[in-house]
Amino acid sequence: MHTPVTITGAGLGGLTLARVLYVHGIPVTVYEADPSPSTRTQGGMLDIHDYNGQLALKAAGLIDEFHAIVIEGRQAMRVLERDGTLQFEEADDGTGGRPEVMRGELRRILLDSLAAGTVRWGHKVSSTRALGEGRHEVTFADGTTVIAGLLVGADGAWSRVRPLLSTATPEYAGTSFVETYLFDADTRHPAAAATAVGGGAMMAPSPGKEIFAHRESGDTLHAYVALTKPQDWFAAIDFTDAARATARIAAEFDGWAPELTALITDSDTAPVLRPHYALPVEHRWDRVPGVTLLGDAAHLAAPNGEGANLAMLDGAELGQALAAQPDDIEAAITEYEQVMFPRSTEVATFEGAEVHRIDSDDNTAQGLINMFTEKGR
Repeated sequence: MHTPVTITGAGLGGLTLARVLYVHGIPVTVYEADPSPSTRTQGGMLDIHDYNGQLALKAAGLIDEFHAIVIEGRQAMRVLERDGTLQFEEADDGTGGRPEVMRGELRRILLDSLAAGTVRWGHKVSSTRALGEGRHEVTFADGTTVIAGLLVGADGAWSRVRPLLSTATPEYAGTSFVETYLFDADTRHPAAAATAVGGGAMMAPSPGKEIFAHRESGDTLHAYVALTKPQDWFAAIDFTDAARATARIAAEFDGWAPELTALITDSDTAPVLRPHYALPVEHRWDRVPGVTLLGDAAHLAAPNGEGANLAMLDGAELGQALAAQPDDIEAAITEYEQVMFPRSTEVATFEGAEVHRIDSDDNTAQGLINMFTEKGR
């Protein structure tokens, strides 16, 4: 008999696990803090890789639905100098292995693939505790509780399930994004749209700072301004005063090409601070019966293009392991963790080094191009 599975968190990883379990007939319930699927916007674009995220979608039986939401042309890439000089350009010819989709659309196809009632909205986890014999109690903010036969923490950076397994807590990674949006960019912001960003993604690196932007659906430009600064530096900026915050961030890019700084100064939304946190690179735990983690709850890292993909692969592989060994849950979890631990460490070590390059003197257009060449992009 299958042990019912309790998942905390209806992000991409938790939903992928739920879908794979559903395909294999294993009872599952997902508890999510948000009151509904439309409570929050789900972020920007994601490139879903053929070596991890797409494998997860195949295991979930959703690869055709995935291909239907791919936004054509968005794998194009440009690298610019801070004076606007184009140093590298790669077109999207449709053969790349990292097609782009909107995160919200990807979440929607996962939600739509589950049985009605699988996700219980408005259930914010406040605490968890062990009851013995592999069972755990989950307490929600409204005071209600559930008992889990198998508990999976897919609840992100500040996981309430993680303390059952580990004392590790995320620490500031040294770099933050400031997020901006430019709408109707082709007509209202033509220089930023055509001269800088183009049809896909654009990166303008410099030691300690960087502007990254992506053309999303329609002609929306979504920019991420990266700065290597201590948290106190950002805390001194009043982000509730959009004009002053924008001016303060833009001042860090004084002398840069106007089509690049326009991605900051011409934002149609208030700038949003996104500090980066990370768990220890080799984060792992001893096996505790009846509970495990996936995605950021297990291996949070500074943004490196792999987080969502890894969470989905975690979910798919855990689901497949549980389906393959329904009578030995502990063996299934052990199998999953023995693969997940070294994989997440390898990605955090190799891919994470790219994020930390922002600090280095080699974080230049040519340095970035060399990195693409080394990786065989």
